Amino acid sequence: MGDKDTFFDIKTRPVNCAGRQLDFQSPRIMGVLNLSPDSFYDGGKFQQEKIRVKKVEQMLQDGADIIDIGAVSTQPGAKEVSLEDETNRIVWPLQRLAKLFPDAIFSIDTWRSEVARECVLNGAHIINDISGGNFDEKMFETVAELKVPYILMHIHGTPENMQSEPIDVNIINTIHDFFKEKVSKLSSFGIEDIILDPGFGFGKTLKCNYTILKNLEKLRIDDLPLLGGISRKSMINKVINSSPSDALNGTTALNTIALMNGANLLRVHDVKEAAEAIQIVEFYTHFSNCDEY
Repeated sequence: MGDKDTFFDIKTRPVNCAGRQLDFQSPRIMGVLNLSPDSFYDGGKFQQEKIRVKKVEQMLQDGADIIDIGAVSTQPGAKEVSLEDETNRIVWPLQRLAKLFPDAIFSIDTWRSEVARECVLNGAHIINDISGGNFDEKMFETVAELKVPYILMHIHGTPENMQSEPIDVNIINTIHDFFKEKVSKLSSFGIEDIILDPGFGFGKTLKCNYTILKNLEKLRIDDLPLLGGISRKSMINKVINSSPSDALNGTTALNTIALMNGANLLRVHDVKEAAEAIQIVEFYTHFSNCDEY
């Protein structure tokens, strides 16, 4: 970017969601709906249908462009859940939500191609894969067959062991090379609707997480949109000595920095606050300077 350019001047490629084009002329918001009983922040809160529906309704009302549904915890140390359990947790709630909110865009947080297929057949529009295709060799061909956008995330290790030996050096080159290789492979399958997620907290040290945040724009490949998934994570809590339950202010601070540094999509638990951060950053970026000094 030139001295007078801003992130909002960058022409970022849109993604096609079942015939609906999702552009990133303004940053977008992905609201999180966790169906797992052991998620690091809100595990077990949305087991009842009435509560799930109310949460999705509120997120859409607050400005969510995408609802991201996950049924497996991916916090550090999380154990793998069986295919049967993941499928049972996610398919029926998705069916109900897709019927109740036919205009909503749903993404599915899974690394399994079988779950991805079943969910797209039952109303999902995007696959959000924390493994970048590394945990299931059939994921890329499945996404290509389903013709849905794909969120490509970088992870070091697995959720169970990723923080035992996290990356602590050369993080920007490592993620950039990973994106370059994977985008090329996805393109070979005919997949062009891709969103890049550097994977904050997924096998990185605290210092590396903040290095990623500071250098987000350097990770962009082929004008693809960048996702910032920072909401209530330990990279906030370790700095301000908070817990996930009281990390909203820290989340908003880091979301604002992410927007200033190139994020096109924020994955958040708190949609209203993210929407307000976007409004403020957009105004700050575009307003005309007053000539009074």
